[in-house]
Amino acid sequence: MASVRRKQYTAYRRLRNFVCVPPARQAKILAYVKVDPKEVDLVPGFTRDVTGLGHHGTGDLEVQLRSERDLARAGELFRLACAGA
Repeated sequence: MASVRRKQYTAYRRLRNFVCVPPARQAKILAYVKVDPKEVDLVPGFTRDVTGLGHHGTGDLEVQLRSERDLARAGELFRLACAGA
């Protein structure tokens, strides 16, 4: 796995980008994951479908990370995205 740093985000990739992380905001880290939002259960405040919304990076599923617990919950989404890359 490699990372590519851009002005607006950092992308993590195998053959293609599978997660993009913009610079951290005040109390949360956003990650845009290349997973189809229709295939996962969306949890308000944790995951959001950003299909058609303007954002920098790859992926239509936004994951909001505020704590270590959120990071643990997001692990499966990151594994799915990495397997699809």
